[in-house]
Amino acid sequence: MEIFHSIIKPLVEIGFIWALLYSLIRFFEGTRAMQVLMGMVILAVIFNIAKFFELNSINWVLTKLFAVGVVAFLIIFQPELRRALARIGQNTFLGGFLKKGGTMDELVQACEHLSRQRIGAIVAIERDVGLKNYIESGMILDAKVSTELLITLFSPNTPTHDGGVIISGERIAACGSLFPLSQKTDLARSLGTRHRAALGLTEETDAVCVVVSEETGNISVAVYGKLTGALDREGLSRVLMSLFKAGENKQTIKEFLEKNWKIFREKSHT
Repeated sequence: MEIFHSIIKPLVEIGFIWALLYSLIRFFEGTRAMQVLMGMVILAVIFNIAKFFELNSINWVLTKLFAVGVVAFLIIFQPELRRALARIGQNTFLGGFLKKGGTMDELVQACEHLSRQRIGAIVAIERDVGLKNYIESGMILDAKVSTELLITLFSPNTPTHDGGVIISGERIAACGSLFPLSQKTDLARSLGTRHRAALGLTEETDAVCVVVSEETGNISVAVYGKLTGALDREGLSRVLMSLFKAGENKQTIKEFLEKNWKIFREKSHT
């Protein structure tokens, strides 16, 4: 018992606090809320400095400020906290993406329909790197992924037609989002804005982007700044399965994408 109180208990407490702080930083990373959080950290540092040097006026002001800090924190971070708690409760960190009839199947069916109808679309699937900046650039939705909803969001003459959809876990986090365009200079002129946006996003993050061409109806997948083109339903399912399968060798995937990117680029230039 003495060993537990003297060694194990402190280690457990330190580990828990470290994991909590790390999770908070990762969750808020890349968002406007992160800037607010950093501001609060700076105020906390100033408070301790003022306390150490006995700067009573500054200490008094910051003490009053921190008195309402808890309420302010809940108000400022209310959307992020709601999404975090919902995500924890649902445990959807990719667990249901690959299951039969799950998110991937709904996405593949939607892309197949949009491809037949020659309706342009771009869908980003969040992985390890958060896409909160891009989520906040669009219309926050937080809805279950379904074929019908995806088709509706990309239907022509709708406000969300030209933007991107972001999938986080098993939920559509946002629609009508804006993605950065690729800065590559060797891209074929035949590649439209959606393909360039998919490449741009995957150059900056580890997200997977699925693109449906409005001109040709071709389905493409972008990841690691590379693009595979002219995929059918089975090909799209196979690529997504390989990208999200647990324990998949990322180097093998990169080599596969590199090979297909060269082929796709050659076809685009011809």
